[in-house]
Amino acid sequence: MKRTDTIKVNVGNLSIGKSTRVLIQSMCNVKTSNISAVSKQINECAKLGADLMRISVLDLEDARAIKEIKKRIGIPLVADIHFDYRLAIEAMNSGADAIRINPGNIGSTDRIKKIIEVAKKKKVAIRIGVNSGSLDKTIGKKSNAVNLVKSAKKHVKIFEDLGFRNIVISLKGSNVKDTVDAYMMASKTFNYPLHLGITEAGPSEVGVIRSVAALSPLLINGIGNTIRISLSNDPREEIIVAKRLLHDVGLYPNYPTLISCPTCGRTQVDLIPLAEKVLKYLETNHINKKVAIMGCVVNGPGEAKECDIGLAGGRHEWVLFKKGKPIKKIKHEDAFNTLVKELKKL
Repeated sequence: MKRTDTIKVNVGNLSIGKSTRVLIQSMCNVKTSNISAVSKQINECAKLGADLMRISVLDLEDARAIKEIKKRIGIPLVADIHFDYRLAIEAMNSGADAIRINPGNIGSTDRIKKIIEVAKKKKVAIRIGVNSGSLDKTIGKKSNAVNLVKSAKKHVKIFEDLGFRNIVISLKGSNVKDTVDAYMMASKTFNYPLHLGITEAGPSEVGVIRSVAALSPLLINGIGNTIRISLSNDPREEIIVAKRLLHDVGLYPNYPTLISCPTCGRTQVDLIPLAEKVLKYLETNHINKKVAIMGCVVNGPGEAKECDIGLAGGRHEWVLFKKGKPIKKIKHEDAFNTLVKELKKL
């Protein structure tokens, strides 16, 4: 998929932009000074597929903890800074690979200049993170797409006037339309990489729906270089949802595809628990195959034939399809184990 062209920004051993690859990130929900817990959470997210992780810096204790955390993890670390520019400087001196600052609350140009001086010296990238909930007061009181972009333009100009271009931009609204419009405008305004997300998206299903509604049209149109699915949930869940989304829009090819029917009155097998069990098995074991679990004879055989392997159910039993051909009938209680055995043969 062709991506909108941007400059390349280095963050640790990664590069953002100038590539078809969209990087996945999340944010720790543990206080950063709790070094062991934060390091554990980062490593768990990395194992699931996080390319980089963000941590909040509330005080000097958090900023100084970065040095030890960096020793315990293997992916780049982004420090999230609000209000106090001195925390940004301390975080960079402690080894943060990038920082995120909020133009709505970081303060004067003089303070930004001090941050940039250290960022240049340490070769640290900076994300200018505009949020609808904390919009720059000089831009306007109303949070909308136009004002989100205006805020970003104002601060990008400050950075550029100070000779700094190692920039990533985000413009996160809490509703879908403003967010999509803001990023569409930004993609035509800036040539910097864009970090996509909905801010305060919500818990689990609500947050997933809202995030996917906003991010899908952007990703499909080639916009976005890194994403976070912001959920009121465990950060690990954000990584899983991000991978599923990127996979479904064609940007994360090495990932399982599960097709399963929604069930109806024709269903004569216990499909839902089986489909959930198969999905967990595929994702946990990184089995990058296309698998169908279908519940009746209407679409079941057709879908199963289109997959690497599939099960089509009817009359309390299943037919196993492999590479488009029916192989054998299976009792319901044997379906999962038989499917696993056949997947291993693939």
